[in-house]
Amino acid sequence: MTEIVAPSQQAAGTSAEAPTSWATEFRATFALAWPLVIAQVAQNAINTTDVIMTGWLGPEYLAASTLASTFIMPFLVGGIGLVGAVAPLTAQARGARDIKAVRRIVRQGFWVALLTALVLVPIILQIRTILGWLGQDPVLAMRAEEYTQIAAWLLFPGLGIIVLRSLLSTFDAARVVLLVTLGGVVVNFIGNYALMFGNFGMPRLELRGAAISTVITNIAMFLALLTYVLRHRRFKRFHLLIRFWKPDWPRFRQIFRLGLPIGLTVLAEVSLFTAAAMLMGRLGTDEVAAHAVALQCASLAFMVPMGIGMATTVRVGIAYGRRDRVGISHAGWTGLALGTAFMTLSCFAFLSFGPSIVSVFLDPTKPENLNALTLAATFLVIAGIFQLVDGVQVVAAHALRGLSDAKIPMIVAIVGYWLVGLPIAYLLGLVVGWRGIGIWIGLAAGLAFVAVVLLARFALRERIGLLRQIS
Repeated sequence: MTEIVAPSQQAAGTSAEAPTSWATEFRATFALAWPLVIAQVAQNAINTTDVIMTGWLGPEYLAASTLASTFIMPFLVGGIGLVGAVAPLTAQARGARDIKAVRRIVRQGFWVALLTALVLVPIILQIRTILGWLGQDPVLAMRAEEYTQIAAWLLFPGLGIIVLRSLLSTFDAARVVLLVTLGGVVVNFIGNYALMFGNFGMPRLELRGAAISTVITNIAMFLALLTYVLRHRRFKRFHLLIRFWKPDWPRFRQIFRLGLPIGLTVLAEVSLFTAAAMLMGRLGTDEVAAHAVALQCASLAFMVPMGIGMATTVRVGIAYGRRDRVGISHAGWTGLALGTAFMTLSCFAFLSFGPSIVSVFLDPTKPENLNALTLAATFLVIAGIFQLVDGVQVVAAHALRGLSDAKIPMIVAIVGYWLVGLPIAYLLGLVVGWRGIGIWIGLAAGLAFVAVVLLARFALRERIGLLRQIS
């Protein structure tokens, strides 16, 4: 049942609840997207800081840390996708001006985050045994276990951050997320410097210090966001923690129904790139190094359409909640236009300045780097070409999530990445003999398939019944 909102309660969301023109929608989407984009880049900077500072300890430590992070990542990404269902659901509740539903969705989002962490952490803690089954070096597995036994506990605050980020984004407070994430970069750097290397009178804990710093950073970010929503006048009215332990099983199941396919969709894409790295490993060291450089460049560019996609989920969800067909159209196509516009720029940069970009990662004055540099520049050309489809697929997927449409996009992702992209990568790379170029063409093909199908699904949303609930 929709709760009638008092005028004072409507003030925080007036702009989102008014009918939108194209210009208004563009301004609203852009205003919401840019802090999320920078926050995504800042989050990437936290991970980059960890890699750089672990490298200072030595190659063995870096290898163990990379092994541990690679092991944790699928669990973390899956959990993030699961609780990410809070974003479209709170946006729809805002559009319907149902404050009670917002409170219940966020509260059950915390429940889902806690349950997910409780299930996944015990599995992650078995890393040494699992890596042993996979034939990994016992010494590296032991060092990876040192890191993971502590870092696994980041799932509790980390998933809670996603729930709060969803709430804040829904109510146009993404700048708070940005500021807290930037603060997290600083906290993580100081924590690493103190605990990894024994500075500021702290013990030298090396990998365990890096893990402790990671957990502390996530706890600090979660507490900062939670304090903000509990104390700020715009969010105090939700009373998020009142009767926190009171279950709301319909909302709980709703988050799982939407979040599980979202998590599997993200996992399908992440695992495609993991599989591509494994294929590269069969070609040689230069191919692996070149692949890592090109992938890092593509990943950094991807942060922009990812942030735009998050904003698009919110804007489409709000319009869907208020049963505004025109608003849904404006929000979805505006997000797609912004994402495509940026990826056009990154495509141009990769195609025009590829050799200069890759030389930032590998010293061109060293003869032993020349082959890897040439390969990386070549891969970057293909990455430039698939920038457009990569931007389209991520924004289109987020637009559909705003309509609570996740099951079919999940199937499309699995088919596109694993039945189109990976087989083409294997065939062209290892069978036909195009090596790394063939593997990257396979990646592009998988992304293109998903982009075309999801874009068509959003364009045909009325014909295929995605809007039947607002008729």
